[in-house]
Amino acid sequence: MSQMPAPNTRQPISLGAESSSLKASSTGPIGIITMQSPDNLDESRLRELAESLSLQQQVRLLTGADVWSTHAIPEIGLKRVVLSDGPSGVRGEDFDERHDSISLPSSSALSASWSVELAHRYGQVLGQEARRKNVNVVLGPTINLHRSPLGGRHFECMSEDPRLTATLAAGYVSGVQSMGVGATPKHYVANDSETDRFTADSVVDERALRELYLAAFEDAITEARAWLVMSSYNSINGTTASENKLLENPLSTEWGFDGVVVSDWTGVRSIEAANAHQDLEMPGPVGHWGDNLLAAVQDGRVSRGKILEKVIRILRLAARVGSLRGFEPAVTQLPARLDGGAVAREVAVRGAVLLRNEGGLLPLDAKALKSVAVIGHNADEARIQGGGSATVMPRYTVSPLEGLRKALPADVAVSYARGAKVAEGIQPFRRGEMTNPVSGGDGVLLTFFDKDGTEISSEDRFASQLIWFGIGIPDGAASVRTLTDWSAPTTGTHHLGVATVGRISLAIDGDVRFDDELVDETEVLGAALFFPPSFSTPVQATAGQKIRVEVNYQLEGDGPIPFSVFTFGVEAVVEDPQAEIAEAVEAARTADVAVVVVGTNSAIESEGFDRKDLDLPGYQNKLVEAVAAVNPRTVVVVNSGAPVLMPWLDNVGAVLLGWFGGQEFGTAIADILLGKEEPGGRLPTTWPATLEDVPVLSTTPVDGKVVYSEGIHVGYRAWLKQQDEGGATPAFPFGFGLGYTTFDLGRPHAPASVPAGQDVLVHVPVKNTGSRTGRETVQVYLARRESDVERPVRWLAGFAGTHLAPGGTDSVEVRIPARAFGHYDGGWKFEPGAFQLLIGRNADDDTFQALEIQVR
Repeated sequence: MSQMPAPNTRQPISLGAESSSLKASSTGPIGIITMQSPDNLDESRLRELAESLSLQQQVRLLTGADVWSTHAIPEIGLKRVVLSDGPSGVRGEDFDERHDSISLPSSSALSASWSVELAHRYGQVLGQEARRKNVNVVLGPTINLHRSPLGGRHFECMSEDPRLTATLAAGYVSGVQSMGVGATPKHYVANDSETDRFTADSVVDERALRELYLAAFEDAITEARAWLVMSSYNSINGTTASENKLLENPLSTEWGFDGVVVSDWTGVRSIEAANAHQDLEMPGPVGHWGDNLLAAVQDGRVSRGKILEKVIRILRLAARVGSLRGFEPAVTQLPARLDGGAVAREVAVRGAVLLRNEGGLLPLDAKALKSVAVIGHNADEARIQGGGSATVMPRYTVSPLEGLRKALPADVAVSYARGAKVAEGIQPFRRGEMTNPVSGGDGVLLTFFDKDGTEISSEDRFASQLIWFGIGIPDGAASVRTLTDWSAPTTGTHHLGVATVGRISLAIDGDVRFDDELVDETEVLGAALFFPPSFSTPVQATAGQKIRVEVNYQLEGDGPIPFSVFTFGVEAVVEDPQAEIAEAVEAARTADVAVVVVGTNSAIESEGFDRKDLDLPGYQNKLVEAVAAVNPRTVVVVNSGAPVLMPWLDNVGAVLLGWFGGQEFGTAIADILLGKEEPGGRLPTTWPATLEDVPVLSTTPVDGKVVYSEGIHVGYRAWLKQQDEGGATPAFPFGFGLGYTTFDLGRPHAPASVPAGQDVLVHVPVKNTGSRTGRETVQVYLARRESDVERPVRWLAGFAGTHLAPGGTDSVEVRIPARAFGHYDGGWKFEPGAFQLLIGRNADDDTFQALEIQVR
């Protein structure tokens, strides 16, 4: 077998409009993106600066100054470097709604676009946002694989496939860094589930680790040249990530990574991490390093050389982002500014996947409509983002209900019925329903008090979920009080309440309804943010009636990270679920079309825990069945970040997957349903028909270990293997997606033979044979039935897209990286002989066109 040559990691990159890879070229709408390499920096000066610091200064620099930034050293011209959560928005150093952020669609929505060019612009918007908020580093993209659909954080990840993930991650990284802001691929590595995430040991064989889980990271390092990587919480094959040799090889040696390895927050567990390639411990100022690391260097357990190299890497990062005096930043000329809201809408449109469209129900003809029934809790209170550290505070959001009402002509009657409860727990009051009792404007009066009850300060806020994570609480504050006059939106019984972990009280018009401790029983770090315990109480009110709501909360002072959060608002309490369904059915019965928006809630998809099943919560399945029974023109919009089961699939007219669609979600959905835009998405992960069918499912450690016993057969690879053995097929395969027009793929062309280690170009003629402009994604898979090496049935090797008017044609070029023909066995190797190139539209396309190619 042939040995694979080492990759060239030091070429400039460019982004073709729909290319499946980042390739060295001067063409394309974005052009060459040149990132500063070590050769552009004066490395000797960096080393001199690092050596000029005392050992105490060097060690201090390796732990954060606070929750979100590194230490400054003014005497050498070093400013602090500020890091902020992504990956689908840039929050900044606080969770303050007054400092709003663009909320882009989730990463699963981005990856459904199958567009590296769009990923680049997505990243550029994040870079713009970072600069606006004085942030130097975005903590994203999250590029762990969708190993099991039960993974609770998959909305934040991209795909089940390493090729698709790696390509889009590289586009994202290059976009962020084109703005002179560091990107941080995370979480390195095999951090593919949330159960026991701080202690779980991912047991993965070397081949699967190289061909799947490490491969997902590789392009972001070797092609886009990320300036940081975040190590994960979990262990890999017995060694915690922050101490693991994988930080050295392949990351720093084989891939040539010269940036900073930052820990996940509290992810450094011991001094041993300092002997690995872990560079920066976050958060600070207290951690496992500090004085302990200083002592370890002094007594020889950690070498001075290790410390010096880490300091150089941190100084290199500071130079690249413009935080080190005397060094030119990596980017001195910024690209033209993008409209963040417009990009958010475009990603939501191009990532939306049309799964079903019986009889051409979609797009709807607005001129022919007289009435539309909009149904579903998520139609009015859509989930635009997943839960946890990915949370940002957008200035506005557009729900599907709002989007349709704005888009439809004035003479179309639009009704709304909730139909089934989805959101669990206390949901924040809407901004327009709250009046600050002192200022008279929208919002809340918030006041901090010291331990003696003396007022420290007050401020006007506009949200009733209040979060402080290392910043924003004045010194000496022991408690906080909020006051607002809430206007009841409807007449009836409303359940007002509070949610948090800790001591809290709630008074309604001066009547204390609760004054006690709310206790977290999950033992999940940050449970108060992810899914906190709550209390609610019934309040009778007429529409427009103002209710004085007062909350007093005792601020938390303990824990590894300064963290306090509480929510006050309304809980949806449904006494008679069947009555809600009946109301929706009556609305749908006489409507020209029923649009039912179903989805998940924060108790199902969030950081911190995995899913128990793939069911839609509550009575949503019964709701869809009942509505479809009275109106065959039923369109279901799925508002989730990852797969859900759809037992009603064959009974509805159309199904549109909208993911967590960001702040413009409702606008995008309306534009697609009414035909202003075409859904451009293709599934980045397989959608099962039943839970029992899923070939790789469990995310729960056994004796502390998550054993990846499936090896290289993950995602669609596992499904195809299962099908080959006579097992179940999914509801929808990887890569699937419909559109509003039709395309013909002509006879593809590729060389008949190539030497091992050489890329292959495949050319595919594409013609739009329909009556509308649309987008097609050409997918190329490899297969090899006769082999001395265990292989998947087929695997994605490359892809490319084209956008064509009716009758339009294009010759789509798909580059197949040489690595796609290789396998890992102590090194990258090639098996000579015949491979099949399979050109089609999804991983299980029954119309694949096949070409044979010899690797010699």
